[in-house]
Amino acid sequence: MKISKETAKRFLLSYQNLLPPRRLSGREGILAFVRKVGCLQFDPLNIAGINTDLVLQSRVKNYRPDMLYGLLYEDRKLLDGWDKNMSIYPIEDWPYFKRFREDAKDHIRRSEHIDEILGQIRKDIEVRGPLSSQDFDFDKKVGWYWAPAKASRAALESMYWWGELVIHHRIGTRKYYDLAERNIPQEIFDRRDPNTNEEAYHRWHISRRIGSIGLFWSRSGDAWLGIKGLNSGKRIAAIEKMTRSGELIELEIEGFDYPVYTSSFNGELLDRCHESDGAQEASFIAPLDNLLWDRKFIKSLFQFEYTWEVYKQPQDRKYGYYVLPVLFGTEFVARFEPVFDKKKKVLNIKNWWWEERIAVTGNMKEAIRKCTDDFASFLGAEKIVT
Repeated sequence: MKISKETAKRFLLSYQNLLPPRRLSGREGILAFVRKVGCLQFDPLNIAGINTDLVLQSRVKNYRPDMLYGLLYEDRKLLDGWDKNMSIYPIEDWPYFKRFREDAKDHIRRSEHIDEILGQIRKDIEVRGPLSSQDFDFDKKVGWYWAPAKASRAALESMYWWGELVIHHRIGTRKYYDLAERNIPQEIFDRRDPNTNEEAYHRWHISRRIGSIGLFWSRSGDAWLGIKGLNSGKRIAAIEKMTRSGELIELEIEGFDYPVYTSSFNGELLDRCHESDGAQEASFIAPLDNLLWDRKFIKSLFQFEYTWEVYKQPQDRKYGYYVLPVLFGTEFVARFEPVFDKKKKVLNIKNWWWEERIAVTGNMKEAIRKCTDDFASFLGAEKIVT
């Protein structure tokens, strides 16, 4: 099937609940969205909200971070885990990631300082309940993945990665761990991995990852990160089989050199996206939003080039440290650099850059003003400084 770029954009943004934005409601809307897209990528950096909250504020009306916190640590409908890097996914997906946990136990970085305290940590959590690394007196430092860390932290993270522990709750950035079997429903905890071989697993995870975005090609890129044992040849072969079986729909977008794919369940939504409808609204997009997982794909479809520059030296940045794209209707029209001062409750907009190809209109400015007010409300800001 051949479609125009405009239809492809409308479909993708509609699937992502960004056309229109901020229409989902409460915890129920959040849970439905996460179940649809599979996972949200987690990053703890908080300049004007953490990534997962930034993803949801653009989709959920009157979103507040305690909504996601409640689904994770009160209702226990969602779970911290590894999918596309650190992520949040539905708790019922736990069995599908058994191979991740087994692989972690076989290959995680180990040392005698970690191994000798595992038993004591396990016993303390069994007796005392959820604990953080600060609750232990094991001060010995060990070599760890990002930097040297206390042995207690390394041990807790190891037990988390191989599935013995889960994150029970957080206080700020501090994680409190508890036994997985006490927090995951028994029927989910005991369930076997539904994928009995690598081919079945690859088809499941490819389908899941295409569903995380909504519309995607088979080219190599960051959107495929975290799928174990998958290389280009296996990915292309699996997608061809899934297309022949009717699991995926292959689409040709005008001006694209490569086909794109979506789930066959999305056929009805695709049919509705051939014509534009409704007033244009604005939304601010998270740096690790599902929509942006493959920057080359976004550049090809939207003619918008975005790089998250937090890891660059200041002199090497084109724009700024923590910059968010601005979406208006079906176009990326700008990007800006927000900083939230929590103590003063002030949202500072340090910089704003309009896209050169965009003709700025009054309707666009009014939509962005409304979006900015909603963004400030999400942060708890009482004042906006530009």
